[in-house]
Amino acid sequence: MATPSRRVYAIIPCQSKAMAERTMKACTDVHYEKNIGAAACVLFREWTDSDAVEEIVKVVQGVAPYESGRFYRRELPCLLEVLQDVVGELEAVIVDGHVWLGTDGPPGLGAHLYQALEKRVPVIGVAKRVFRHDVPAVPVWRGSSKQALYVSSAGMETSVAAEYVRTMHGPFRIPTLLKRVDTLCRQAWRDEL
Repeated sequence: MATPSRRVYAIIPCQSKAMAERTMKACTDVHYEKNIGAAACVLFREWTDSDAVEEIVKVVQGVAPYESGRFYRRELPCLLEVLQDVVGELEAVIVDGHVWLGTDGPPGLGAHLYQALEKRVPVIGVAKRVFRHDVPAVPVWRGSSKQALYVSSAGMETSVAAEYVRTMHGPFRIPTLLKRVDTLCRQAWRDEL
Protein backbone atom coordinates (compact mmCIF):
# COMPACT_ATOMS: atom_id res chain seq x y z
CA MET A 1 0.00 0.00 0.00
CA ALA A 2 1.23 3.45 -0.85
CA THR A 3 2.38 5.62 2.01
CA PRO A 4 2.37 9.40 1.94
CA SER A 5 5.44 11.41 2.52
CA ARG A 6 5.01 13.95 5.29
CA ARG A 7 5.58 16.75 2.84
CA VAL A 8 2.42 18.68 1.98
CA TYR A 9 3.21 21.21 -0.71
CA ALA A 10 0.29 23.56 -0.46
CA ILE A 11 -2.79 24.00 1.59
CA ILE A 12 -4.45 27.30 0.84
CA PRO A 13 -7.13 27.58 3.54
CA CYS A 14 -10.69 28.73 3.09
CA GLN A 15 -11.20 32.42 3.65
CA SER A 16 -13.85 32.14 6.35
CA LYS A 17 -15.69 29.68 8.59
CA ALA A 18 -18.90 30.24 6.62
CA MET A 19 -17.09 29.39 3.40
CA ALA A 20 -15.62 26.25 4.94
CA GLU A 21 -19.08 25.07 6.00
CA ARG A 22 -20.50 25.19 2.45
CA THR A 23 -20.33 22.07 0.38
CA MET A 24 -17.53 22.07 -2.14
CA LYS A 25 -16.70 20.39 -5.39
CA ALA A 26 -13.25 18.90 -5.97
CA CYS A 27 -11.07 18.47 -9.04
CA THR A 28 -8.43 15.81 -8.44
CA ASP A 29 -5.46 14.47 -10.36
CA VAL A 30 -2.37 12.34 -9.82
CA HIS A 31 0.98 12.47 -11.58
CA TYR A 32 3.34 9.59 -11.03
CA GLU A 33 6.43 7.94 -12.35
CA LYS A 34 8.22 4.95 -10.96
CA ASN A 35 7.01 4.63 -7.37
CA ILE A 36 6.40 8.31 -6.56
CA GLY A 37 3.03 9.98 -7.02
CA ALA A 38 1.86 13.52 -6.45
CA ALA A 39 -1.86 13.99 -5.82
CA ALA A 40 -3.62 17.33 -6.02
CA CYS A 41 -7.09 18.50 -5.07
CA VAL A 42 -8.59 21.86 -6.05
CA LEU A 43 -11.75 22.79 -4.15
CA PHE A 44 -14.32 25.20 -5.54
CA ARG A 45 -17.92 26.27 -4.85
CA GLU A 46 -19.68 26.90 -8.17
CA TRP A 47 -19.24 25.04 -11.45
CA THR A 48 -18.40 28.32 -13.19
CA ASP A 49 -15.69 29.37 -10.67
CA SER A 50 -12.34 30.42 -12.13
CA ASP A 51 -10.39 30.27 -8.86
CA ALA A 52 -9.98 27.62 -6.21
CA VAL A 53 -11.12 28.14 -2.64
CA GLU A 54 -8.50 25.68 -1.44
CA GLU A 55 -5.65 23.65 -2.96
CA ILE A 56 -4.13 20.55 -1.40
CA VAL A 57 -1.13 18.67 -2.78
CA LYS A 58 0.56 15.59 -1.35
CA VAL A 59 3.44 13.40 -2.45
CA VAL A 60 2.94 9.66 -2.01
CA GLN A 61 5.83 7.19 -1.94
CA GLY A 62 5.53 3.56 -2.94
CA VAL A 63 2.74 3.73 -5.52
CA ALA A 64 1.83 0.42 -7.15
CA PRO A 65 3.41 -0.55 -10.47
CA TYR A 66 1.52 0.05 -13.73
CA GLU A 67 -1.03 -2.58 -14.76
CA SER A 68 -2.84 -2.21 -18.06
CA GLY A 69 -6.55 -1.56 -17.48
CA ARG A 70 -6.00 -1.29 -13.71
CA PHE A 71 -4.29 2.02 -13.25
CA TYR A 72 -6.74 2.74 -10.41
CA ARG A 73 -4.40 0.63 -8.27
CA ARG A 74 -1.80 3.37 -8.65
CA GLU A 75 -4.07 6.39 -8.45
CA LEU A 76 -6.80 5.48 -5.96
CA PRO A 77 -4.56 5.42 -2.83
CA CYS A 78 -3.11 8.81 -3.85
CA LEU A 79 -6.56 10.33 -4.38
CA LEU A 80 -7.80 9.02 -1.04
CA GLU A 81 -4.72 10.44 0.66
CA VAL A 82 -5.27 13.96 -0.69
CA LEU A 83 -9.06 13.86 -0.14
CA GLN A 84 -8.66 12.99 3.54
CA ASP A 85 -7.49 16.57 4.16
CA VAL A 86 -10.71 18.07 2.79
CA VAL A 87 -12.73 19.70 5.56
CA GLY A 88 -16.48 19.64 5.14
CA GLU A 89 -18.77 17.86 2.74
CA LEU A 90 -18.12 17.35 -0.93
CA GLU A 91 -20.88 17.74 -3.49
CA ALA A 92 -18.89 15.97 -6.23
CA VAL A 93 -15.37 14.82 -7.08
CA ILE A 94 -13.94 15.06 -10.60
CA VAL A 95 -11.24 12.60 -11.64
CA ASP A 96 -9.00 12.60 -14.69
CA GLY A 97 -10.17 9.39 -16.36
CA HIS A 98 -13.17 7.15 -16.87
CA VAL A 99 -15.68 6.08 -14.25
CA TRP A 100 -16.62 2.96 -16.25
CA LEU A 101 -14.52 0.93 -18.68
CA GLY A 102 -17.50 -0.38 -20.68
CA THR A 103 -21.23 -0.90 -20.45
CA ASP A 104 -20.72 -4.38 -18.99
CA GLY A 105 -17.01 -3.97 -18.35
CA PRO A 106 -15.01 -3.50 -15.20
CA PRO A 107 -15.21 -0.33 -13.12
CA GLY A 108 -12.71 2.43 -13.85
CA LEU A 109 -10.90 4.77 -11.48
CA GLY A 110 -14.02 6.86 -10.86
CA ALA A 111 -16.17 3.86 -9.92
CA HIS A 112 -13.50 2.60 -7.54
CA LEU A 113 -13.31 6.06 -5.93
CA TYR A 114 -17.12 6.18 -5.65
CA GLN A 115 -17.03 2.82 -3.81
CA ALA A 116 -14.17 3.97 -1.55
CA LEU A 117 -16.21 7.08 -0.65
CA GLU A 118 -19.02 4.71 0.38
CA LYS A 119 -21.23 5.97 -2.46
CA ARG A 120 -21.84 9.20 -0.53
CA VAL A 121 -20.17 11.57 -3.01
CA PRO A 122 -20.89 11.52 -6.77
CA VAL A 123 -17.80 11.04 -8.92
CA ILE A 124 -17.44 12.55 -12.38
CA GLY A 125 -14.85 11.21 -14.79
CA VAL A 126 -13.40 13.52 -17.42
CA ALA A 127 -11.30 11.68 -20.01
CA LYS A 128 -9.45 13.10 -22.99
CA ARG A 129 -9.81 9.92 -25.07
CA VAL A 130 -12.37 7.17 -25.61
CA PHE A 131 -11.33 4.03 -23.75
CA ARG A 132 -13.68 1.77 -25.72
CA HIS A 133 -16.68 2.67 -27.84
CA ASP A 134 -19.10 1.01 -25.42
CA VAL A 135 -17.98 3.15 -22.46
CA PRO A 136 -21.07 4.99 -21.15
CA ALA A 137 -19.67 8.50 -21.55
CA VAL A 138 -21.12 11.70 -22.96
CA PRO A 139 -18.88 13.67 -25.35
CA VAL A 140 -18.55 17.34 -24.37
CA TRP A 141 -17.13 19.97 -26.71
CA ARG A 142 -15.81 23.13 -25.10
CA GLY A 143 -14.60 26.35 -26.65
CA SER A 144 -13.55 26.02 -30.28
CA SER A 145 -11.89 22.64 -29.77
CA LYS A 146 -12.71 19.96 -32.31
CA GLN A 147 -11.82 17.29 -29.74
CA ALA A 148 -14.36 16.26 -27.13
CA LEU A 149 -13.91 15.45 -23.49
CA TYR A 150 -15.64 12.21 -22.45
CA VAL A 151 -17.68 12.56 -19.26
CA SER A 152 -18.94 9.62 -17.21
CA SER A 153 -20.29 9.45 -13.67
CA ALA A 154 -21.33 7.43 -10.66
CA GLY A 155 -23.91 8.75 -8.20
CA MET A 156 -25.45 11.26 -10.62
CA GLU A 157 -26.92 11.22 -14.10
CA THR A 158 -24.17 11.35 -16.71
CA SER A 159 -26.06 13.98 -18.73
CA VAL A 160 -26.10 16.24 -15.64
CA ALA A 161 -22.37 15.64 -15.02
CA ALA A 162 -21.63 16.45 -18.68
CA GLU A 163 -23.52 19.74 -18.42
CA TYR A 164 -21.56 20.68 -15.29
CA VAL A 165 -18.27 20.03 -17.11
CA ARG A 166 -19.48 21.96 -20.16
CA THR A 167 -20.25 25.03 -18.00
CA MET A 168 -16.96 25.00 -16.07
CA HIS A 169 -14.83 28.13 -16.42
CA GLY A 170 -12.42 28.53 -19.30
CA PRO A 171 -12.49 29.15 -23.03
CA PHE A 172 -10.57 26.00 -23.97
CA ARG A 173 -11.20 22.27 -24.14
CA ILE A 174 -9.83 21.70 -20.62
CA PRO A 175 -11.62 23.74 -17.92
CA THR A 176 -9.48 26.19 -15.92
CA LEU A 177 -9.63 24.27 -12.62
CA LEU A 178 -8.88 20.91 -14.27
CA LYS A 179 -5.81 22.48 -15.85
CA ARG A 180 -4.85 23.95 -12.46
CA VAL A 181 -5.04 20.60 -10.63
CA ASP A 182 -2.94 18.97 -13.38
CA THR A 183 -0.31 21.71 -13.05
CA LEU A 184 -0.20 21.38 -9.24
CA CYS A 185 0.45 17.64 -9.18
CA ARG A 186 3.04 17.79 -11.99
CA GLN A 187 4.91 20.62 -10.24
CA ALA A 188 4.89 18.80 -6.90
CA TRP A 189 6.23 15.66 -8.57
CA ARG A 190 9.05 17.63 -10.25
CA ASP A 191 9.88 19.35 -6.94
CA GLU A 192 10.15 15.96 -5.22
CA LEU A 193 12.89 14.72 -7.57
